[in-house]
Amino acid sequence: MMKIKTPRSGRVRRALEKRAPKLVETGKKTLILQGTKTSGTLNEVLSEIYHLKKGGAVRFTRKNDNIRPFESGGETSLEFFSLKTDCSIFVYGSHSKKRPNNLVLGRMYDHHVYDLVEVGVENFKSIESFTYDKKMAPRVGSKPFVAFVGEGFENVDELKHLKEVLLDLLRGEVVENINLAGLDRAYVCTAISSNKVYLTHCALRLKKSGSVVPRMELVEVGPSMDLVVRRHRLPNEGLRKEAMKTAKDQPKKKIKNVSSDAIEGTIGKIYIPDQKVGDVALPNKAKGVKRERREAKKKEANERASKKQKEESE
Repeated sequence: MMKIKTPRSGRVRRALEKRAPKLVETGKKTLILQGTKTSGTLNEVLSEIYHLKKGGAVRFTRKNDNIRPFESGGETSLEFFSLKTDCSIFVYGSHSKKRPNNLVLGRMYDHHVYDLVEVGVENFKSIESFTYDKKMAPRVGSKPFVAFVGEGFENVDELKHLKEVLLDLLRGEVVENINLAGLDRAYVCTAISSNKVYLTHCALRLKKSGSVVPRMELVEVGPSMDLVVRRHRLPNEGLRKEAMKTAKDQPKKKIKNVSSDAIEGTIGKIYIPDQKVGDVALPNKAKGVKRERREAKKKEANERASKKQKEESE
């Protein structure tokens, strides 16, 4: 029987709750690691990806000989590293005669492998090979545009799957609103054939257009590469349903006595109970009571005097 360890302190419990799956996820971190053998090109690719994801990535430089994502039992170390670093996306590089310059892109769910896409890197160009004005270099951590060009991303299953993984890898943290002036980079993915995608990184230049919306120009700043899809593995249906679970849209709770109007805006009704003026405490109650007593005594004396006069007249 497996022993279940429960957290003994509040700090450990909060840390585990922070790493647990959530209905509304925060930004995803990327784990970048390599196998027993890599090439110079592949090392540059992994370094460039880490540079682009700086601030949201963890890079392992040691060789890992027991990681084989597509084989049973070869995912144990990968899931362990994912749990320790709290990363939900990974990039694994390896090189062999059968599969040269091989990259495996994958996503995790509850720190278990969710899906995998294996691609080969061809025609790689690093950032240093591009000449451009360094003032245009994108800022670290800025939110990018991600564009997918080509019908293959809608028709071919392998490219559909690659599109989902690349979008999760490149888009960064999900936000509701963004300042247009803060957009300074774009990733352009072009489907060249049914199994080949050209990926390039561009800087955005905002120019005057004669209207409120500026005109945008793309300047290639690198890196760029061709990704050839070799293998891919989709999640099973049960795991997909569990991972795609979202919070139900709860209707807004009706607030009593509040209505909205297109012209006047929010209108509220206030109900005031009947004011009992007689029960209200007076500030100088003692003085009022004394006056009442004096008046009562005076009235009593007048009544006695009138009564005495009547008796004497009789």
